[in-house]
Amino acid sequence: MTLGKPQVSQTRSFMTVSLIELWERFGFYGMQALIVYFMVQRLGFEDSRANLVWSACAALIYVSPAIGGWVGDKILGTKRTMLIGAAILSLGYALMTVPTENTWFLFSALGVIVVGNGLFKPNAGNLVRKIYDGDDSKIDSAFTIYYMAVNVGSTFSMLLTPWIKDYVNATYGNEFGWHAAFAVCCVGLLVGLANYMMMRHTLDAYGSEPDSRPVEMKKLAAVLGLAALSVVASAFILEYEDVARVFVYGAGICVLAIFAHLIRTSEVSERAGLIAALVLTVQTVFFFIFYQQMSTSLALFALRNVDWDFQMFGAHLWTWSPAQFQALNPIWIMLLSPVLAWVYATAGRNNKDLSIAAKFALGFAVVAAGFFIYGIAGEFAVNGKTSSWVMIGGYGAYSLGELLVSGLGLAMIARYVPERMGGFMMGAYFVASGISQYLGGVVANFASVPQGLTDPLQTLPIYTSLFNKLGMAALVCTFIALAVLPLMRRLTDTHHSHNGNNNNLLAEAN
Repeated sequence: MTLGKPQVSQTRSFMTVSLIELWERFGFYGMQALIVYFMVQRLGFEDSRANLVWSACAALIYVSPAIGGWVGDKILGTKRTMLIGAAILSLGYALMTVPTENTWFLFSALGVIVVGNGLFKPNAGNLVRKIYDGDDSKIDSAFTIYYMAVNVGSTFSMLLTPWIKDYVNATYGNEFGWHAAFAVCCVGLLVGLANYMMMRHTLDAYGSEPDSRPVEMKKLAAVLGLAALSVVASAFILEYEDVARVFVYGAGICVLAIFAHLIRTSEVSERAGLIAALVLTVQTVFFFIFYQQMSTSLALFALRNVDWDFQMFGAHLWTWSPAQFQALNPIWIMLLSPVLAWVYATAGRNNKDLSIAAKFALGFAVVAAGFFIYGIAGEFAVNGKTSSWVMIGGYGAYSLGELLVSGLGLAMIARYVPERMGGFMMGAYFVASGISQYLGGVVANFASVPQGLTDPLQTLPIYTSLFNKLGMAALVCTFIALAVLPLMRRLTDTHHSHNGNNNNLLAEAN
């Protein structure tokens, strides 16, 4: 919604949103790089508990934007809700700077981050859509740059926060380095908020309908009150594994029920597209199970069984902290995105572009290759330690798979789902993604290392066994995706045929 005639260029308005998104992702991924290590090394959690706590938190982080987007559109306004979310996120990171080993305090801080993310994330994206509303040619390039801002922020923070943690711990001989690193995440959010306040006039013309009215204090108080209750509920879910399991599996049943209801009550002309969307959503759920390994099993593998020194021809190049290996994901995304965009554009011009379903199948095959790289590397390990270059190769394959599957997930919803169901289905898609984040933690626990086991020679086969199994699982997903290609082709043809007939009828009516 445009609230008035824009007084500044779209580019300046877009940069305002992109910069606060960059700093928000700086804070989030800086925290994500350390959180599992923090629970295992600082708080003494078993691997299994740390994996499930973080995976349950990731699930909540994916589910919460479905509510935050509605608050922004209907109650407080897109811009106000985004700012409140950023402020709550900075509070969450500030709480994590408190040097306490109380687990309920940690879960409460994570609950604050869940709520802040839910209010911030959907509304920042909605502002970008509003800035370029009606200009399809610009909105695609805008979201490409926006995605790049996400990866720039995450790359720098994933490299910086582990270094700060190690430096402070080594310099002062205590464990405050963890909290100093989380403080950097908080500072990042505060910098983003300060920058936004200086540039906020560039967004005067954009927002949802409530943005055009003075804030209603009763509604603001109600949202903040419900946010506080949501923090308590999130902390409770994170504290008790059984509650988290019931919540996640219950959400899964709800998503399937939503799909079934929409397919059953939809027009005949819409069913083929909805069934296609359901098939691809299920495939996306499996992909995110693999994706969640990055911050769980792969992170702990880097801690225990990777040589942190990068060497070439026997010469030392540089040394990384184990947490910094997670930065390889956004680095590869930034390197591969323009290449893949060029390939898509070239194939499209020559009428040789692959369907989304075919790209999903290719994505799973590449993910399988990535996990086999990790698994086979164990055969060439020295004293239980694999080469750092293995992580570069594995993350490269992993990131290409992400671009082929996860990067096309929202495009799939836009292509196959009727516009009147778009918002509803987008929410269902994110809930499904959240469920798979939790399932990823369950899978990671197959490589849980018993407390006290520190010998790399003993931990290595635990991880490589899981990675080889995940590689096989990704291959199975590849074959299933290939097997359903004929079905997807028929569904897509039917969907396009009905849409073409509807468009012809509309043309005749006009």
